[in-house]
Amino acid sequence: MYNFTLWDILSNLLLAARWTVLLSAIAFVCGGIAGVLVLLARVAPLRPLQTAMKLYIELFQGTPLLMQLFIVFFALPLTGIETSPWTAAAVALTLFTSAYLAEIWRGCVEAVPRGQWEASASLAMSYGEQMRYVVLPQALRIAVPPTVGFSVQVVKGTAVTSIIGFVEVTKAGTMITNATFQPFLVYGLVGLIYFALCYPLSLSAKALERKLNVAR
Repeated sequence: MYNFTLWDILSNLLLAARWTVLLSAIAFVCGGIAGVLVLLARVAPLRPLQTAMKLYIELFQGTPLLMQLFIVFFALPLTGIETSPWTAAAVALTLFTSAYLAEIWRGCVEAVPRGQWEASASLAMSYGEQMRYVVLPQALRIAVPPTVGFSVQVVKGTAVTSIIGFVEVTKAGTMITNATFQPFLVYGLVGLIYFALCYPLSLSAKALERKLNVAR
């Protein structure tokens, strides 16, 4: 039987951490792009569009990420669309992220004083011009800290994808535990890797919040 050293275990976990970071980045970037579109539809002066986006947000916020992952991974093949663990994980996390970011950003848009809307409207600006030149630049400053803070949830959410066979840190930890029979050591290292990924993001969110509050 091969005798696994601490370095063997750690190196394999770090290799798997690459996929955790990559999946997190894909979900955050793609979810952010989709979130902007959902946000614009959510605050648009069109009631049917607002209602549709509200239902979209409530659907993804009101159901477990694991269930969303299962639906993407198992339901799509029933329609003839084949999905790999990579694709299912990226799609599910993107949808999940877009719903939460859209709601975070909606709160930031609504935090902009109503007088700003009225002042821009008095200048005969269209809705699009109001959003582009007046509201969104102010909302952006408010949105940065909670957005960075939510990225921590995205990183931790990647652990759920191990259920469908996507080999990230948690899945790699399970596989290594089955080979080494050292769960305490392996999962302790898994926890440290997640901490090393998430803690700097948490610190950045707090630092940005303090900095932007002072700037205001």
